Amino acid sequence: MDVLIQALNLVATWNVLLAVIAASIFGLFVGAIPGLTATMATAMLVPLTFFMEPVAAVGAMVACSAMAIFAGDIPGALLRIPGTPSSAAYVEDTYQLTQKGQAELGLGACVLFSAIGGLFGTLVLIFAAPSLAEFAMSFSSQEYFWMALLGLTCAVFMGSGSLERGFLSLLMGLTIGSVGLDNPAGVPRLTFGSTDMLGGIDFIPVMIGIFAISMVLRAAMNGGGEKEAVPKTVGNIFRHWGFMLKTYWRQMLRGNLTGTVIGILPGAGSDVAAYVSYAISRRFSRTPEKYETGHAEGVVEATSSNNASLSSAWVPALVFGIPGDTITAIVVGVLYVKGMNPGPTLFLFNPQTIYAVFLIFILANLIMIPLGWVLIKFAKNILRVSKSVLMPLILIFCIVGAFASNNSVYGVTIMLIFGIVGYLMEENDFPVAPCVLGIVIGPILEENLITTLIKFQGSLIDFINRPIALALFALSCLIWISIVYSWIRPRNEEVSE
Repeated sequence: MDVLIQALNLVATWNVLLAVIAASIFGLFVGAIPGLTATMATAMLVPLTFFMEPVAAVGAMVACSAMAIFAGDIPGALLRIPGTPSSAAYVEDTYQLTQKGQAELGLGACVLFSAIGGLFGTLVLIFAAPSLAEFAMSFSSQEYFWMALLGLTCAVFMGSGSLERGFLSLLMGLTIGSVGLDNPAGVPRLTFGSTDMLGGIDFIPVMIGIFAISMVLRAAMNGGGEKEAVPKTVGNIFRHWGFMLKTYWRQMLRGNLTGTVIGILPGAGSDVAAYVSYAISRRFSRTPEKYETGHAEGVVEATSSNNASLSSAWVPALVFGIPGDTITAIVVGVLYVKGMNPGPTLFLFNPQTIYAVFLIFILANLIMIPLGWVLIKFAKNILRVSKSVLMPLILIFCIVGAFASNNSVYGVTIMLIFGIVGYLMEENDFPVAPCVLGIVIGPILEENLITTLIKFQGSLIDFINRPIALALFALSCLIWISIVYSWIRPRNEEVSE
């Protein structure tokens, strides 16, 4: 109890509270701009932390990242341009809700379940950090391989069209993810002699192109997009909270659990958590045909998951100094600079500091609701702007975001190319979500495949020589069987008729 009182005294100071609020506003601003990710927002704060006290510095990082992940949902819902990669998982549903005049339903779900997911991940971080980190440390390359393969398998279910189109979209994403030198031999792959492509194709310009530029092209093809009826207002985002909590509490809990588990695994992060949770939600839904047409069920599960993973990623970072994602990788460096060296000794010698960080996690997720409401009230004015004016402005922001991803025109070129690709895919009813997930998870799959083969000298049986790896393998097999069955069954019915 004394430790908790000391932690409260550390947090309840004007400089810490000011740092948290200022970082929250900054995170909301950066997260709402397509191309500027939560990782980028956190990295931009690092120079300022040198002038802050340890608790204020870490608190600013916590608040900024949490707000940026949530804020990415807002341009996705209003303009179909996800502000952060994790928002891309459910952008179709939130945007279609806006088109139906139910923007407050989608945005309300994002605000509420982002906050609940963050609080759930924080509670896990507080009560189960050492034991969960120990469980995560038991994962080797075999388990990561099957986790990645499981995520790619789930991607096939994310397409609203046929399984064949979803599978082809996934293969395209895997091909894009394999470009460059990111392989053990260091041999250029699919670079076509370009030195820029040796570093691979950055995910951020691809995402901006597929989602944003394709929309600009579609608006141009429709004569500026004025033919499309767009709602001009956003209603009360709090109105549907009771209904969603009563109806989707199972999805909320499942998303929180999935996000927590994935967040603890080093290298996974909120992007993977959101995609996997959305695919799981669709797979077990009673109405999977409603997904990507403006349905809140998948939004609830995915947005719960990405914020829960953000908090739980701190488990291995604090206990072992091993980052759970790119954001905690930045934070670990700040912890060392501030003399808060991660590891078991941090809990022994500085417990009040750790509990202060936990309290800031809770505070950040609570203030997400009022600050998110203010941002939505401000951002909804976008809907009142004519698309003939709005689309050029969106194009300018996209160019800035793509350029900022690697500070070169190469990013802008990639964005434009994949804008055309995204437009052609959607015009021919190819889902873009499996392609995006293939780009994200493909390199993780390859890295752990090669690592395992090298480690066991090419032995395939060693991929399932551990209990967790065997369980993940069995689960993947069950999903593959269900995919094949769902593909064969309609054809057998057609033959019998």
